[in-house]
Amino acid sequence: MRLPFRPTFWPTVFTIPVFLAMVGLSVWQVQRLHWKEGLIAERVARTTAAPIELPPAGADLAPLEFHRVMLKGAFDHGHEFYLAARSQNGNVGYWIVTPFKDEGGETVLINRGWVPEDKKLPAARTEGQVAGETTLDGVIRLPQVKGYFQPGNEPAKNVWFYLAPAEMVAASGIQARTDLYLDAGTEPNPGGFPIGGQTRINLPNDHLQYSITWGLLALALAVVYVTYHLKLERERGAR
Repeated sequence: MRLPFRPTFWPTVFTIPVFLAMVGLSVWQVQRLHWKEGLIAERVARTTAAPIELPPAGADLAPLEFHRVMLKGAFDHGHEFYLAARSQNGNVGYWIVTPFKDEGGETVLINRGWVPEDKKLPAARTEGQVAGETTLDGVIRLPQVKGYFQPGNEPAKNVWFYLAPAEMVAASGIQARTDLYLDAGTEPNPGGFPIGGQTRINLPNDHLQYSITWGLLALALAVVYVTYHLKLERERGAR
């Protein structure tokens, strides 16, 4: 079939690879969409499943992350850690991380949850400093790593920007697991703080919008390419 125009060299050389790249990015975003949906579904399944035993040190923890565990023991409120720049419903505050010694003698760091800035110090939330033996419902988490634009931790000031059990244990001198930590569940603490349930299950998932955007850009480029050549052909015919 004869085209109603003759493609010109440079517009064609530019348009074809850019068009293919845009279509490829659109398809790739669809693949990312399915991957992200699978990740979210996996997290939901693990956090809603029956609790498992706390895995022993040295176990492969990757397939166990986000599984719930139940522990009995006591908090060591004398060694709290404060994770800065944590928000809750738009309000800036801290995560309170506290060692928890279970009935077997093993100590694990617990992200007990969020507090506003005025509740950072224990004296401002004495009701929430649960004493004695208690039962903890937690979610297994792997140690966090420093983000590219994230400030470094400041152990000497007990100011932390990412939850790194190995650094925390070394700075405080306590004996505790460094291969994992636990996010406390949603059970309210006395006095309301800290607010637990900080495990992030739903991840940002804008890949469908990205896919549509790249697809529309590819379509727009094709329309511009065809329109340009139709106009060019009309001008040639008018000469």
